[in-house]
Amino acid sequence: MELVIFLGSLFALLLLNIPICLVMVLSAIILMLHSGFFDWMTIPQAMADGVNNYPLMAIPFFVFAGEIMAQGGLSTRVIKLAQMLIGRVKGGLGYATIVASIIFAGLMGSSVGEAAALMGILYPMMKDAGYNKGRAGGVIASGAILGPIIPPSANFILLGATVELSITKLFMIGLVPGLLIGSALLVMWFFIVRIDGYTDTITFTREESIAILKDSWPAFMMPVLLLGGIRFGVFTPTEGGAFAAVYAILVTVFYYQELTFRKLLRVSATAARSTAVVMLIVGAATAVGYFITLAQIPNQMANFFEPLVPTPRLLLIAIMFFLFAAGMVMDLTPNILLFAPVFYPLIKMAGIDPYFFGLLFVLNVGIGVITPPVGTVLFVVCGSAGISMPTLVRKMLPFLILEILMLFFLLLFPDLSIIPMKWLT
Repeated sequence: MELVIFLGSLFALLLLNIPICLVMVLSAIILMLHSGFFDWMTIPQAMADGVNNYPLMAIPFFVFAGEIMAQGGLSTRVIKLAQMLIGRVKGGLGYATIVASIIFAGLMGSSVGEAAALMGILYPMMKDAGYNKGRAGGVIASGAILGPIIPPSANFILLGATVELSITKLFMIGLVPGLLIGSALLVMWFFIVRIDGYTDTITFTREESIAILKDSWPAFMMPVLLLGGIRFGVFTPTEGGAFAAVYAILVTVFYYQELTFRKLLRVSATAARSTAVVMLIVGAATAVGYFITLAQIPNQMANFFEPLVPTPRLLLIAIMFFLFAAGMVMDLTPNILLFAPVFYPLIKMAGIDPYFFGLLFVLNVGIGVITPPVGTVLFVVCGSAGISMPTLVRKMLPFLILEILMLFFLLLFPDLSIIPMKWLT
């Protein structure tokens, strides 16, 4: 009964278009009233305890670093590098968009930030080159889901802090699958170019290519130094976030000299607001999580899925269908905070590698950001391009189907992610 009340109230409130943090607080209140436990201080205490978590300190650092890179000139240099690497073939802008998405994922770790940056620079270029508006927006949106998978990923940090997994291992298990999905998108674009008939190419002279390499190497080296430092134990993921922020300041303020100290203060304020939103959601999810545990909802979910525990693959498939449905109406952060603690005990019972499950979990709810009706990246792209969501989704559908197929491909072949993770850690 408690499970029905929780899920019913959660999705009913979401349908009323109430902000997600308020939805979770209201769900906590509903569960508290149903349980007969009337201590109104429990909710604010649980919210405070939820954000008082050392691994979560990495989030403001990475958010700050991402904002600096977006405002400090790194975005345009990364895109120029992507155009130089692959823009000379037909449909070059589309190929460059996907390559830029892969590089941006290693710089920003955010699907929404990545989509906004690419829409601001590459979308006008694609439109001027004669690309269909929906197709141009679709390739940008589909590439944005790499942000939560390729490290550093704020979503992996949240997952690791929520279910007490190594953030380093979560980072490393996302690297190879993220590159595989990016490669699959490039293959899909190869066929789209021939279907749509794009013929644009981007060429640079030898001197221009050398200049682009010299100009872009500090941006490209940031994820290399970050992952290398984490891999070889130079710093923890939290310390790596601080390194990324300091590195971004040094590069944009002193090397490129495009970010003044006054602009840096404005970027700091923007990053503080973004971090506050995330932390408010974390606190609200912790409060509802307290009452979920009190109502024994994890046990009820376990009883529902328990018949599938002897067959781990079927259990994973069933959980993936549930998460896909949840991802269609909720963003990544609340999905991770609400459902990861619920499904984690089941995964342990079934003997499934928890890091492999974490990868599938984040990839699945990450696909949700480009899935209607509540895909946050869809709203960013539609707002920037001035197109309707049905138009965007129709042109993006081949990429969306491909990414869903890649999710189940990784599910069927776990060694593609587990073996590289073990080697990298």
